[in-house]
Amino acid sequence: MITRLLVANRGEIARRVFRTCRELGVETVAVFSDADARAPHVAEADVAVRLPGTRPAETYLAIDRIVAACRASGADAVHPGYGFLSESAEFARSVLAAGLVWVGPPPEAVAAMGSKVTAKRLMAEAGVPVLPSWEAGADGSRDDAGEPAYPLLVKASAGGGGRGMRVVRSPADLAAQVESARREAEAAFGDGTVFVEPLLEGARHVEVQVLADGHGTVWALGERECSIQRRHQKVVEECPSPGIGDAVRERLRAAAVRAARAIGYVGAGTVEFLVAGERVAFLEMNTRLQVEHPVTELVYRVDLVRLQIEIAEGSALPADPPEPRGHAVEARLYAEDRDHLPQTGVLSHVELPGHGHGIRVDSGVEPGSVVPPYYDAMLAKVIAHGATRGEAVRKLAAALRRARLHGVTTNRDLLVAVLDHPAFRAGDTHIGFLDEHRDTLLPPDPPGPPPLAVLAAALAGAAANRRDARVLASLPGGWRNVRSQPRTARFEEAETVYDPLPDGVAVVSAEPDLVVLEADGVRRAFQVARHGGKVYVDSGGVHAELTPLPRLPEPVERAAPGSLLAPMPGGVLRVEVKEGQRVGKGQAVLVLEAMKMEHRITAPAAGIVSALRVGKGDQVEAGAVLAIIDEENT
Repeated sequence: MITRLLVANRGEIARRVFRTCRELGVETVAVFSDADARAPHVAEADVAVRLPGTRPAETYLAIDRIVAACRASGADAVHPGYGFLSESAEFARSVLAAGLVWVGPPPEAVAAMGSKVTAKRLMAEAGVPVLPSWEAGADGSRDDAGEPAYPLLVKASAGGGGRGMRVVRSPADLAAQVESARREAEAAFGDGTVFVEPLLEGARHVEVQVLADGHGTVWALGERECSIQRRHQKVVEECPSPGIGDAVRERLRAAAVRAARAIGYVGAGTVEFLVAGERVAFLEMNTRLQVEHPVTELVYRVDLVRLQIEIAEGSALPADPPEPRGHAVEARLYAEDRDHLPQTGVLSHVELPGHGHGIRVDSGVEPGSVVPPYYDAMLAKVIAHGATRGEAVRKLAAALRRARLHGVTTNRDLLVAVLDHPAFRAGDTHIGFLDEHRDTLLPPDPPGPPPLAVLAAALAGAAANRRDARVLASLPGGWRNVRSQPRTARFEEAETVYDPLPDGVAVVSAEPDLVVLEADGVRRAFQVARHGGKVYVDSGGVHAELTPLPRLPEPVERAAPGSLLAPMPGGVLRVEVKEGQRVGKGQAVLVLEAMKMEHRITAPAAGIVSALRVGKGDQVEAGAVLAIIDEENT
């Protein structure tokens, strides 16, 4: 029996495993990097062990340090979570060699699926349908010199999460994209092997949850639809898939069971497929728990982490899995901007809808949590379950609208827009969904803050001034014997007059943190908070972030015209131009690496590179000037 379990991970998944351990009476051990010293998962564990450093290679990817942490803490078992070392056969072997229980599949099964190139060959031999593919050489060309049909997809043979993946639409781009994918795969997984396969545009990404014990029983716990993706990373998942029929569903389940049996699988895993009409093609097998496992848990009423632990202890599964019930949808809440670039900073306030009424929240953060630049930018997962798909989607959209998120830009608005989109509501999803509907999901010119939210911020500010006043505190703010000018509040994003009030608007109450307004007979409450020089206003689905302007103008230090600014903190991976070089609009100037992803910084217009402010290996903060381009006059 397992008595003390170490989770070789961080954030949301560490907390998720700890939750089940508490229910089972298993003691817990956290590991943490210096960047995570105050992270919630560290505080929740019974004991915690520091892994000195910040970068994954020296912390969460350091096998020797994690095994040493097991010895130091007295752990007798290890759960790898997902990401990091969760699909490392070497790590699994090291854990077992240390006399510990490995809560995962046999190292041989991990190794068999660890290389997607090898995995596809094994699956083909087992009768699982696969796409044709070839391991990419230096230029990505096929060994037989045959000319492939475009578009193509370059993929990392190791790892997952969308890293090391590139779409190629013409032969001229193949070599560059192969090299870029190889670098990113090497940085993320320590293995730069990549391969190339056809890109099935318009296909669905559908995966099957498998669970196998050490006694010969293999379950296929239904399928999950994971087609809503950006940068080849999933953002919305659901169970069951809304777009496949019973015949395809049965083929997927049968293929997943064959795949698991072919490699002697034990534990929880996921077999992923592309589905285009009646065509089914194996993508990969993830030999670990998936980020999106909660939707399966809610539909099948199981605890997959508990089953993982019990299987690792030698328990047998019942002959048949439970029957599904209802529908579940999950949304991944990321710290990222409208261009899907990761964001960092302090979450000054985070209030996610609590459990109950069909809503579940798996979170890795709390108020005051720091989002560092070194790891994945996911903050939390919000999951809804309902008797029908429509009910689950409506619940999830409502829960996200009610969330209060201050301090870091998130993708919450995008998630709500996806869930509200008619095509999504109709189940018409595919892996290109976000690109196809981008202009409706993220309008090029987003509207400004709602006028009532700006008015609420102004009234709350006036109330706060009166609360903090040292003299004449009994008088209303801005009181005069004779009114001379309207009272206004100015923010970078908008300006409002709050005395006199706009026509049709009345103030029911105004406190520093809560303003109730009635506009044209409709009453609405606005919650107001201030953090780090910003004002945040929330009211149901209305959210505004405002920057107050001083009453008197202050000198502003501005970047020189033509400056390229860092969109996020990161490291300069390489510089692709020289000072004095002429560049075209959209040409890559340099590449930043942040959160294990490459981000190309391109020229906004044609011109001459008049200055380069950074070099390869430099660490930069968000907003730092990277280069200056003098635009050409046309």
